[in-house]
This record gives sequence, structure tokens and C-alpha cells, in this order.
Amino acid sequence: MNLPVMKIVFMGTPAFAVASLDAILNAGFEVAAVVTSPDKPGGRGMRLQQSEVKKYALAHHLHILQPPNLKSPDFHNQLRQINPDIQVVVAFRMLPEVVWNMPPLGTINLHASLLPQYRGAAPINWAVINGETETGVTTFKLKHEIDTGNILLQEKVTITASDNAGSVHDKLMHAGASLLVTTLQGIRSGTIEEVHQETLTNGHDIRHAPKIFTEDCEIKWNEPTVKIHNLIRGLSPFPGAFSYLKSRRIKILESKPEITKPTAAPGAYITDGKTFLKFATPDGYIHVLKLKPEGKGEMKTEDFLRGWRE
Repeated sequence: MNLPVMKIVFMGTPAFAVASLDAILNAGFEVAAVVTSPDKPGGRGMRLQQSEVKKYALAHHLHILQPPNLKSPDFHNQLRQINPDIQVVVAFRMLPEVVWNMPPLGTINLHASLLPQYRGAAPINWAVINGETETGVTTFKLKHEIDTGNILLQEKVTITASDNAGSVHDKLMHAGASLLVTTLQGIRSGTIEEVHQETLTNGHDIRHAPKIFTEDCEIKWNEPTVKIHNLIRGLSPFPGAFSYLKSRRIKILESKPEITKPTAAPGAYITDGKTFLKFATPDGYIHVLKLKPEGKGEMKTEDFLRGWRE
């Protein structure tokens, strides 16, 4: 049985989206154009930096669009000339309705959570911060309200005790790429049934995943040990949970919780100056295993202590 050809416009920017674009191409789908963010100055010398998706698209000779304004009539006309059957969005900006409603098969999005849980900009971080042991990826149809469209497919992914936001990101990146291909195949063959998100709440409260700001990253040492440990995991490797050692700001990137009766007040640190550094909490200690002092690269605690003087 010959299935119809689907002309796709792919929209994405970071490395997370590259895995999906690569999977779509390898599955034999036609990607008529790639839409990604404009080049931005960055790095040493503030030279123009290309997005990871643009780098991949250039290497694979794909047609690239980089609209500064997604509401621009010129951009809309470019899309109409391409005339895609469907648009695929992975880690991109919020689209105006005139864009997401343009293709006859609509626009589908890949989201790094099991919707309707963790709608928002930082689903990976918040799932780990909240101590979840399971998350996943969801493909869904875009509509007005962010992350609320009808669900197409989902796949669960385990969060282990040793995972942080970075390792969960990588798991979801690969799971999402595979799920996206399966979704497109199902749409092409007409075998996918859309599901309203409201039917999946099962009476549970919906947890949200808003954008993370600096104030979300500061460690509050009067919180329980496990909660602090999960915050550190959920913000590692980026943006990083931070605190202060004397007057020096440090990001704690890896920790080990110890539940015991502490001998110091919450936030006080204990170290032998050589091998360990730990901070007291109300119900134990947070052992710092890896950190990033302000203005320095990340390092193991022993290496930091070797050059630190109280």
C-alpha cells in the first residue's frame, strides 16, 4: 500500500530538536523547510552563533527560514509558498494562530512531559525538582492555550535516583524523536485518534512547569534534605542551584543527601578542607560532590578544596 507523501515544515532551535529532525529525515519523510531562530551574538567576541538546528539543516542541505518576527506577513507568505501538509514543532517559540493553523493536517508539537502534567517552559527541570520517578514525552496538536491541545501519542520514561535534569533531557530527547516519527507515520496512515487532555487528569491536580528564574535556583537550607537534593538534581547541569560559601557564590551540581540529626544550624557548612564539604539542613546534610565556583569551571569537591582557603 502506497501511503501519501507528507510535506513537512520543521520548527526548532536547540539540540533537543535536532534529534527529532534527524529521526524524521532518516524515516524518509520530506522536510520541505526548517524554521529556526535568527543567529545571535554570543561567546568570545560576541560573534553570531547559529542554532543547533540550523547547523544540522545546513549540513543536510535543507531549506532554512529564520524569521525575526513570527507574525510577519513575509514569513507567512513564505510558508504558503512552501504549502506544507503538516508542521512539526520541537522546542521553538510560541506560534501565532495564522501559522499553526495553516497546514491542512495542522501543527503537532513534541512536549517533554506526560501531558497534561508539567505544561510550561521547563517540564524536565520541574519533574526532577518535584522528585518524580516517571515522566515522558507527548505529541499533541497545537491550539490557542499553551500545551493544552489534543494528545496524539505518549511514551513513559523512568527517572532514576541518579538522574539529573541533563540525563533526563537526553532520555527524553531520544524517546521524543522516536515518538514523533511514530506519530507522523500514524497521521499519514490515518490510524491515530486524538485524545482530549481533560480525560487524562484522572482526578489528579495538574503540576505546572513555568520558566525558571534566578530566585528559583537559590538553595533554601531550612528545607528538608531530600527536597534540596532534588532541587540540585533538577537544576543540574543548567542553570544550577546556588548558595554561598562565606561570601563566595557557588553552584552545586551534584550532591548526596544524608538523613541524620545535624550538629549544625541549617546552612552551616562542615569540611575537613581536603575531601568533603557538606551543608547542614533541618534533618541532615547535603554533601557537595561537584560544584562550580563563580567565574570558574565545574570541578569535584576535592579539587575545589585543594585551592580554597577559609
